Amino acid sequence: MMKIHFVCSNNTKSRDAFDCMVKIYGQAELNNADCIVVLSGDGMVLRIFHETAGMGIPVYGMNRGGIGFLANTYRTDNLIERINNAFPQKIHPIRILAERDNGKTFDTIAINELYLLRETHQTAKIKVKVDGVLRMPELVCDGIIAATSTGSTAYNYSANGPIIPPGSQMMALTPISPFRPRGWRGALLSSDTVLDLEVIDHAQRPVCAVADYAEFRGVSKVRVYEEKNMTLVLLFDEESKLQKKILEEQFAT
Repeated sequence: MMKIHFVCSNNTKSRDAFDCMVKIYGQAELNNADCIVVLSGDGMVLRIFHETAGMGIPVYGMNRGGIGFLANTYRTDNLIERINNAFPQKIHPIRILAERDNGKTFDTIAINELYLLRETHQTAKIKVKVDGVLRMPELVCDGIIAATSTGSTAYNYSANGPIIPPGSQMMALTPISPFRPRGWRGALLSSDTVLDLEVIDHAQRPVCAVADYAEFRGVSKVRVYEEKNMTLVLLFDEESKLQKKILEEQFAT
């Protein structure tokens, strides 16, 4: 019998679904589970990946939140059969190594994106290096996004960045409201890229870094690269495959 660990968020729809599914299928301990079923939206799927990274447990989302881009349709019947027949989408997160202006450092991952964003009324000034080569001495902007293919349809797309099909082994680098240079609209980088972002005059023009939902204030420099030694598995029903959703997003009107 498959051992399932259910999780939910704090909204009524999610909690009611949790109570119903646990009553039908039981609740396995997390460290003994074959699969984690997330009864919520995309934010909770990302949070569970962060909390269980390295455990190697596949995640199957059932949408009880908003858009549910990373989730499947919620139904109470045939769950074990659906999980057994689900398509495994393998995801490599990006690793973020950053330094704050007080000298403290942090190390985290992101499944969707890392973005830098100005903290005050003044624009941010960011230096961009790709594989150690200075590509942009000064980007004057509200911020900048480094997005994975999984996250390319989220904030990145809203900032006019490109949608990246899964498996493309690429990362999108997209400016947020660029002022100088006005004509720069970002870049597509290989997943092998090591990206360095340095905040110019960070004391006067403070910038925060956000990795999915984790926020760090007063950042002075950030290094971003794909964490190839970590593989996360997200399960999709045939009709909810990520490839299909991303293709549909590109033709959405």
